[in-house]
Amino acid sequence: MKSLITHPADLKPHTPWEDTIWAWTSEEKLIDHHTKARLCAAALLPFRDGKPDWESFVASLRWMQASADHYGVELVPVLNADTGYIFDMDDVLYAEVLRRFRAEFPGMRFVAGITGRGAENDSGFQAIRYKPLLDIVQQHENCEVMIMTSRWLNSLEPERRRDGYFEIAEWLVRPGIVHALEPSFVPWATPFEPWLLWQLASHPKFTGGKISTLDAPHFLYWAAMCRDQGLDFAPPSGDAFGSACALKVGFPLLIGAASSAAPLICAAKDMWLADDSPAKRFLTGAGPGRFDTRVYKLFEAFQSMEDEVFRLDAKGSAAAYKHSTAHLLHALGVVASPEAHPNCPDLRRGDEAARMGDALIRARRMAQRLGIAGMGA
Repeated sequence: MKSLITHPADLKPHTPWEDTIWAWTSEEKLIDHHTKARLCAAALLPFRDGKPDWESFVASLRWMQASADHYGVELVPVLNADTGYIFDMDDVLYAEVLRRFRAEFPGMRFVAGITGRGAENDSGFQAIRYKPLLDIVQQHENCEVMIMTSRWLNSLEPERRRDGYFEIAEWLVRPGIVHALEPSFVPWATPFEPWLLWQLASHPKFTGGKISTLDAPHFLYWAAMCRDQGLDFAPPSGDAFGSACALKVGFPLLIGAASSAAPLICAAKDMWLADDSPAKRFLTGAGPGRFDTRVYKLFEAFQSMEDEVFRLDAKGSAAAYKHSTAHLLHALGVVASPEAHPNCPDLRRGDEAARMGDALIRARRMAQRLGIAGMGA
């Protein structure tokens, strides 16, 4: 039996997670019934007649906020990320999204995604490519910046990749969130090695990191390391295929699934808390340490719905989830049209409206039985 690494000082740039104790930490050991972590909901940018539907954009945010307020959850919208079509919009529309959000929600915190612009003909990573969008975001107060991965940044070896993030961090005047994916989302993406995560988590300008995976439980690896080492670094899960995991262990969610399942997720966050948690909004009355065990069926209900929203296509890609989200929000009466961004190539085929209607059946059933508002009739 090999000896597992237990301290970050023993990590090397290419050490695999499997050689560390954090890859073998169970979800059960991380369970937390007392922390109601924030919900970072990746907001959809709705379209109608080929143009941004600003009325529906605001309506969808207010729909999420109503559930968050009811259950005492801190909602932090994530703007201009993949769910908001960052890879399909120009800088003018990017800035307009932030301007309109701030006009409607002057005191609300937000996270904005940034990526490299104009790198199509580059032959290597250039940190300066991230600066145009970074400058737009940092004109605003009370916000955070999510540094989304890009092909050239992701192509770097761990030490150079760290340096790339550190170069971008030199321009940060707002809190930064790093971002990792695995190939299930885009073919060139690779998750962070444990050494790289430790390096980034130790940087004072990075307050958290989003990890999105389909095949390997990297969120659990990150959560185990951060909790074991007492890091002041929150690893919000971007795993729309396993949303309940982050909720169970008391870490934030940063997912597109929240844009279509906010009422269910907010309710689940409160139901999971024990009655003796100060953040508990609706007590079970069963006493300290007790929680509403019906939440397990609620987990199943919203996960079954989101599995349909994020289902893989024939190429193994979930990228068309944005189009499914638009259809689902349209079925809920939240947005006026199920259109996607006109430049977005990731579209569902067939009768997506009917498929999303079927996906809603169990979610609505659970919402009705638990008295959760916002999921329609």
